[in-house]
Amino acid sequence: MDLIVTTIQSPSQAVEELALQIASVLQIPFVPRERFSLIALRNNYQIDNIVVVTKNGPVVHTLGGEYFFHLNMAELRIKNIINGKHDHMVAAMMLTAGMSVLDCTLGLATDAVVASFVVGQTGKVVGLESSPIIAFIANYGLQNFTHDNLDVTEALRRIQVQRTHCHDYLINLPANSFDIVFFDPMFRQPIHSSSNLKPLRYLANNQPIAESALTEACRVAKKRVVIKETNHNNEFERLGVTTICGGKYSSIQYGVIKVDN
Repeated sequence: MDLIVTTIQSPSQAVEELALQIASVLQIPFVPRERFSLIALRNNYQIDNIVVVTKNGPVVHTLGGEYFFHLNMAELRIKNIINGKHDHMVAAMMLTAGMSVLDCTLGLATDAVVASFVVGQTGKVVGLESSPIIAFIANYGLQNFTHDNLDVTEALRRIQVQRTHCHDYLINLPANSFDIVFFDPMFRQPIHSSSNLKPLRYLANNQPIAESALTEACRVAKKRVVIKETNHNNEFERLGVTTICGGKYSSIQYGVIKVDN
């Protein structure tokens, strides 16, 4: 793995302990920061990506920028939902309280947070992430980030993160295990206006959805499989998805496969 973990300069004991924990969990080298710059550490260890543990948690420094847990667009989307506004993902899933969602590509966890808020205390959201560092950052943030709105904080805490490839997880599930199975693969065509996604591209698994994984998803889902993609690509056509939802002027579309298991 092209990664080391270090700390801010002059770290507290808690910061250093978290850095050592991350190094142990991810099985990557821990390097005492001392007075080295990040450029010096990159040169010394011939790596591109560095996890820097701060008093506010871990931050991954990539060549594309900094990656750390934040609510991203989830906060605005939840606010809109509270105010009765439309959310395209929620509509594509036909999501309501008490439902269960398997997010096969957790990433920033934005969609999982929105889903968890909607399904509420009686629902269930499990997020799968094949990248060890992304899974760790997501899980750390979901368990430690506190929002002013208690319902949002509780939505974060309810999400279960599994560090695994979706296909490996899906094949071991019984049929009809989740109401919704959701895919948000790394877009083949980047949305260049989204600076939040740029660092993620240096860490994420950028493989497209395998047809075998989609077959398993249709077996596992009780109600529907939903795939998030950008406009003007052939992913829906490649996967045989013909029902497309989304805003008329949005760059994002949702492909829906209704299942009848």
